[in-house]
Amino acid sequence: MGAAVAITRLDLTASELRKAAQREKDSTAARRILALALVLEGTDRRRAAESCGMDRQTLRDWVHRYNVEGLAGLRSRKPPGPSSKLTGRQESELAALVEAGPDPARHGVVRWRRVDLRDEIERRFGVTLHERSVGKVLAKLGFRRLSVRPRHPQADEAAQQAFKKTLPRPLRRRSPATPKASRSKSGSRTKRGSASRAR
Repeated sequence: MGAAVAITRLDLTASELRKAAQREKDSTAARRILALALVLEGTDRRRAAESCGMDRQTLRDWVHRYNVEGLAGLRSRKPPGPSSKLTGRQESELAALVEAGPDPARHGVVRWRRVDLRDEIERRFGVTLHERSVGKVLAKLGFRRLSVRPRHPQADEAAQQAFKKTLPRPLRRRSPATPKASRSKSGSRTKRGSASRAR
């Protein structure tokens, strides 16, 4: 095993590192700070690492980060994740396409679904995406999934309203002719008033 990496950043003492660990909101960063404080106090590297829940090599890595970046280097970082397959220009073109809606004659659909947009993205840009990835791109662009009542593009609104006006008025509400059946404690169905009383 290689020689221990020295802590070259000495702007904070061991006691100041302990105080910084108490103020730290990130618990894993607090453990790393405490391990460094133990090392500055002269504790064996292996024991300092194990007492803070890490191995000696991990402590060595954190010493490197602390020497370069200070306390900020000991905080956990969110991984960046994969980069988008679509360029900014392609994303803006996709947003315009979704805003305009599909052309039923050309696209064969009256509203966009993720599967339709996936095929259109592949046809236009040559980029293959999964349906879930299409949903993530749409969410990034500010679109939400709506479940709307389908409407035919050639529907006649005036004819629909005229049809609604010719419907008969609702019949008056009928009261039930027979009482509702209820379930007794034993599980058998009974009608109201027909159950015999046990004395």
